[in-house]
Amino acid sequence: MANDVVIAQTTSDNEDQAKALARGAVESRLAAGVHIDAPITAFYWWKNKVETAQEWRISYMTTTDRLPALEAWLHEKHPYDVPQWITLRVTGGSQAYLSWVVEETARD
Repeated sequence: MANDVVIAQTTSDNEDQAKALARGAVESRLAAGVHIDAPITAFYWWKNKVETAQEWRISYMTTTDRLPALEAWLHEKHPYDVPQWITLRVTGGSQAYLSWVVEETARD
């Protein structure tokens, strides 16, 4: 189905930046809604060493139709050289909620 619902995720090391990335995607109708998780601790390899950072996980509720535009928008706006970008296919859920995601992202 072209309008399958997906959750796309990225992170930010700055809460205000996370909020801006969330609000901008919703205002642009690239996502129907966005959740920002409380600070998490991230461990990762970067430039040949293990780094640790406090980050906010940003989860976008969108559709497969809007996903390419959301990804392009995010890579333009995100300050990281290599931002996390993963997508999770939604395989079930409330039909009313899933329909809402599709309807809100279909508007211009």
